[in-house]
Amino acid sequence: MSWDRNQMAARASQELHDGYYVNLGIGIPTLVADHIPEGVEVTLQSENGMLGIGPFPFEDEIDPDLINAGKQTISELPSSSYFSSSDSFAMIRGGHIDLTVLGAMEIAQNGDIANWMIPGKMIKGMGGAMDLVAGVKKIIVVMDHCAKDGSPKFIRSCTLPLTGTNVVDVIITDLAVFKRDDHSSPFKLIELAPDVSAEDVAAKTTAHFTKAS
Repeated sequence: MSWDRNQMAARASQELHDGYYVNLGIGIPTLVADHIPEGVEVTLQSENGMLGIGPFPFEDEIDPDLINAGKQTISELPSSSYFSSSDSFAMIRGGHIDLTVLGAMEIAQNGDIANWMIPGKMIKGMGGAMDLVAGVKKIIVVMDHCAKDGSPKFIRSCTLPLTGTNVVDVIITDLAVFKRDDHSSPFKLIELAPDVSAEDVAAKTTAHFTKAS
């Protein structure tokens, strides 16, 4: 039984540490805001100029003027602050964000990530992912293990245009969790979703990885 989107987000939230400044990407990563562990205080940052983002609002709490970088409605906290996107990107590029959780279309075994475009498909722009993978201290990717056509997404080398090279630290899929000690080490399979075996993961992965002892 694989993890669903909320379970993947909950697993990603276990990587948060008290006092972290955290940026959440579009898609499954935004759900991490609803799963921050009790007793852990983190400050969520958004590229469009907000520091201190609360959980997703209930329908009767929605303010259409309060949105994140993915244009989803969000809630504010008593400690929330607002500023220009240039200041927001200065935080990112200056190394002031501790961790980001991103989605991806492909991850290579050496930590390359492709998550911003598919050639021939219309896109609105590259967004902030390239700045995030270059400036943030720890990069976590949350994604489905396979694409809709069943092809692996954790592969030997990316075939899509890259967002960053050798930047990913943790991969969380619906099947498993992979980590590596540093950017010169291979990814290790450290955790499996319920009723998923290491053989299941290997059959749906072309990237080289090791198993935690």
